[in-house]
Order: sequence, then C-alpha cells, then structure tokens
Amino acid sequence: MTDHRAEHNAVSGQPLLKKKPKRNLYAIGCAILASMTSILLGYDIGVMSGASIYIQEDLKITDVEVEILIGILNLYSLIGSAAAGRTSDWIGRRYTIVFAGAIFFTGALLMGFATNFAFLMVGRFVAGIGVGYALMIAPVYNAEVSPASSRGALTSFPEVFVNIGILLGYVANYAFSGLPIDLGWRLMLGVGVFPSVILAVGVLTMPESPRWLVMQGRLGDAKHVLDKTSDSLEEAQLRLADIKEAAGIPEHCTEDVVQVPKHSHGEEVWKELLLHPTPPVRHILMAAIGFHFFQQMSGIDALVLYSPRIFEKAGITDSSTLLLATVAVGFSKTVFTLIAIGFLDRVGRRPLLLTSVAGMIASLLCLGTSLTIVDHEKEKMMWATVLCLTMVLAYVGFFSIGMGPIAWVYSSEIFPLKLRAQGCSMGTAVNRIMSGVLTMTFITLYKAITMGGTFFLYGAIATVGWVFFYTMLPETQGRTLEDMEVLFGKFWRWREGYALLRNKRAVVC
Repeated sequence: MTDHRAEHNAVSGQPLLKKKPKRNLYAIGCAILASMTSILLGYDIGVMSGASIYIQEDLKITDVEVEILIGILNLYSLIGSAAAGRTSDWIGRRYTIVFAGAIFFTGALLMGFATNFAFLMVGRFVAGIGVGYALMIAPVYNAEVSPASSRGALTSFPEVFVNIGILLGYVANYAFSGLPIDLGWRLMLGVGVFPSVILAVGVLTMPESPRWLVMQGRLGDAKHVLDKTSDSLEEAQLRLADIKEAAGIPEHCTEDVVQVPKHSHGEEVWKELLLHPTPPVRHILMAAIGFHFFQQMSGIDALVLYSPRIFEKAGITDSSTLLLATVAVGFSKTVFTLIAIGFLDRVGRRPLLLTSVAGMIASLLCLGTSLTIVDHEKEKMMWATVLCLTMVLAYVGFFSIGMGPIAWVYSSEIFPLKLRAQGCSMGTAVNRIMSGVLTMTFITLYKAITMGGTFFLYGAIATVGWVFFYTMLPETQGRTLEDMEVLFGKFWRWREGYALLRNKRAVVC
C-alpha cells in the first residue's frame, strides 16, 4: 500500500520526515496569542444567549427585536471582515489584531452602559466590526506562522478560543443571573472589555507574520521569525524560498531588505479572485465559501444562542437550571474542540470532517424527533427532556470535533499567498451572513414550522453539506501552503490530483 504521508509530501518533491518533529513551542505560543481574538466573538455568542432573556424583560422588546439584537452583530461584522484583508496587508497581521481588540473594547463599553434598545444597537454595531476583524485575521496569522507539521492544530486554535469565550459567556450569565434584572444583563455584556485589554497587551509580545514581512521586502526579519517557528533550519529555508517565489522576489535576492515588485492590494487581486479566476482558484473559492455556508446553515449558532429557549421547550423551566444547562453546552464544545486539535494533523481533515457532519445529522434528526414528541404530549416526559439535552450536547460535540475548527483551518490554508487575505475575508463574510440569517430567523421559523421541524430542516441542509464535502474537498493534511494550487482545480475529480503528485515525486526521485 502506498504510504499516506508520501502522498501528502509529494507536492514539492521534498523528502519524507523519518520521525515526527518535536512541537515548536514558540509557534504554539504565537498561535495562542493570536487566537485569543476569537474569545471576543465567543463571549458575545455565549453571553447573549442568556442576557437576551433579561434584556427582553427589562427593555420590553418583542421577539423580532430579540432576533435582530442577537443576529445583527453577524451582519455588522461584515464591515470588519471586508476591511480586515486590506488593513492586515497595510499595517500587518499583528497590529490588525490589536485594532480588533480596541474596537471590541469600545463596543462592550457601549453595550454595558446602554439605556435603551437603540443605544444597545449602537454598541452591537461597534462590537460587530471588532468581531469581523478578529474572525478574519487570527486564522490567517496562524496559518502563516505555523510549520507544516502542526499547521492544522495551530490554525484550529481560534475555534478553541471561540468555545472558551462561549463558555465564559455562559458562566457570566449564570454568575450575574441573581442580580437585579437591569444591572445583571449590563454586567454580562460589560465585562467583555476585559478579554480585549488582555489581548491587546499580549499580542504586542508576538512577532509579525513572516509572509507579511516578505511582502514588505523585510527578508532578514522574516528569516528570523521562520527560524524560530519552523521545525528545522532546512524547513525555514524552504518556507522562505516558497514565500519569496509567491511574492515575486527573485531567488538570488538574499539581502535583509529588498525591493518587492509592486502589486495591487485591491483591484487586481479581486479580479483574479472573482472575475478571471484560474480553475484552481475557482475550486478553492468554491470550497471555502461552500464550507462556511454549510458550517452555519447546519444550525450551530441558532442552537448555541437560543439554547435556553430549546431547553425550555424541552421541559426545563427554572431559569437557573436553564442557564446551568447552557454551561454544559459550552463545556462540551470546548472539550471536543480540544480533542479535535490532537487529531487534525494525525487523522487528516476529511475523515474528521465527514465523521463530524454525519454525527451532526444524526443528532439533529434525534433532536427534532424528541422536540416533536414533546410538542404533541400534554404531560411532561422526562425521557424526552433528557434526550433533547443529550442530543444538543452530542450535536455541539460532533460539530466541535470537525466542522467547527476545520472550516477555519481549511479556508486559511488553501488560498495562494497573494489572494489569502481577501479570500479568507470572503469566507468569513459568508460565515457571518449565514450566521446572521440563521439567528435572525430562528424564532420566526420555529413558530411557523415548530421547533422540531426547524431542526429537521437544519438536518437536511447538513446532509447536502456532507455530500458537498465528500465530492468537492480534497485532503490538505501535510501540504505546503504555496503548493495548494497543484491539488485544486479538478473539482469533483480532485482525486486525479493525487496521481499527478505521485508522478511528480517519482520524477524528482
């Protein structure tokens, strides 16, 4: 049988590593610091699931206004996502992360001091821009700083911190639920300023992305960072050569500072990405956008944000018990995402993803069935309540072990260097639009087709997603970032790419 690792290292004709390299602690530290931006989104998702209950009671807003309040941040974040690509190319990945934290800090303060619905919406607008910046930049930085041997694990770190943020938000809900209503929800939202302060300070200690440094002609600085974030000096040299080639810098240029060929940060990139894409770029764009579409439309944000309503529908009526159950959801998401990190670079993206989505489909169908039974029974059925809670936990567990982290890993590692910032911002934009659609229609949808019917619908969408992933997404484990175009471009015939790669390796050897 052909060695699986040989197939994946065939892209550049590089020799196989005979033993697994030790973990690069410096690269891990950089990835952790960059990924802390994702706590901002996670905290907002988690805290709004409970805070919205008290906001509705205190400000006397309708269910439609609750949907808008919860979901609108995703649409506001599009502004940040759209601007993040150019901003990160202009001021660098590191200072873009600091900028994201500063914007969210302002938004959290505004929400904490809000006196009415309109004031609260202003705070959501500002915080949403910060979330958009954070969502786009963290996976890009991690992909660019990570060695190939651990790129999957390190690029999935933002999803880990999203889940940590969700868990912190749930805990804040439970902790402040005993306070007077008008004070409790304001503290729930206002304490979001603390993660952004810690983030801004921590990020200043990490290096700039080596790829961004090369794009600025700072080869000496880039080499210094690559030497510290690679598994070996040989790998650092190979990574530098790949980045120089992608940036259009001749191989013979070895000075610390060189002149970089002028290239557009805007129009030409968008033309190459959208108007005149090559077959590989078209396939990459389809994969990234499709991935983010199905990640959200399979129901995850609706389930996480509206979990108190779901548990209430299942028969849990005590408010403290409701909020405590949401803490269990956050804990499940965090634990399973941590488990996923250990498998991403061992098992590969496809096996984890397909298993994850299959488990999500089964969980959604069981959840829809149990909620339908609860709907049609007049008396409370304890077994149905337990089944609902179990299926919610199973769903978020299956999501977090594959679909959640891999969406960000995959989309950030497949784009060519010159298209990466804009390509990732497009993926993030689709992700947020779909999340906004999902969360701003959930209450209206379950009132129209019942809550059980809503989860049957999400299950059907997830089934279509499984078929899309199986047919359109090639395995990317172990591939170098600059060689992805070799594998993409065959669309549903992507398996033919493996034969080409094997032939290339045979020629080189």
